[in-house]
Amino acid sequence: MERVLYYFLIDVPRAMTIWVVLMGLAAAATVGLFIRPQTNTADSDRAGDADGPSGDVARRAAELRRARLAARALELHRYAEEVAVAAERSAVTAQRRRDEWLKAQEEAEAAWQAYEAADAAARRVEAAAVLPEPRTPRTPAEYADRERYLHRAAMAACCRKELSVLQLSDALAHRNGWDPRRHPVEQEIVLRRAARDTLFAAHRAAAERERMAWRDAEIAAEAARSLRQEAFTAAVRAEEFRRWLPAPGTSAEPTDHAAGRAGRLLGPVLRWRAARAG
Repeated sequence: MERVLYYFLIDVPRAMTIWVVLMGLAAAATVGLFIRPQTNTADSDRAGDADGPSGDVARRAAELRRARLAARALELHRYAEEVAVAAERSAVTAQRRRDEWLKAQEEAEAAWQAYEAADAAARRVEAAAVLPEPRTPRTPAEYADRERYLHRAAMAACCRKELSVLQLSDALAHRNGWDPRRHPVEQEIVLRRAARDTLFAAHRAAAERERMAWRDAEIAAEAARSLRQEAFTAAVRAEEFRRWLPAPGTSAEPTDHAAGRAGRLLGPVLRWRAARAG
């Protein structure tokens, strides 16, 4: 009994000491768990306060860059639209020049046909000139008839545009080789030769106008092709630049506006491209 009491008196204080130590460790762990989140929160707040100004600067820099890119995209779209309008006007001009050239070509062809007809008529009357001249009485009435014939024939040729107004004036005034005393056959030969020379000069003038119209049409067509290519390139460049923009943010409105204008522009430009390829 004494031995049991002895062990009891020795082991109980030891157990109490161990129990107190364990309780102290548990209390310390509990206090540490409550204090650590508050410390982390304070550290996070301090870190947030420290990173706040730099974060604002980064956001402002990103917004500024996005605004600049949007402005550049809008500028490219405006340029593409201006070039497209210029290309459309140039295409209208080229079509008008082509129509003028076709008209000049028709006029040159008509002038050549008129010259060929006048040349054939002149050759016929020149072939008849080898025949002896008919003998007619040389009276004032005969000369008056010859003069009237010359006037009528010259006016008729002028109405057919075989003689110019200046040549008609010379024929009526009996100058520059127009002699009313000649026989009507001789007058017809002179008249046909003059008509042939006049129509040949008219053909040369019409051919020169046709060449000038062709040159103008070629220049206008080349300008239209160049502007169409420039408009297409500008529209594609603007569309590609729009795709480079960052994700839409506070400044997405100019970008969307520019994209809409680019979409409206690419339609006719692509149709011009397809028409040219066809």
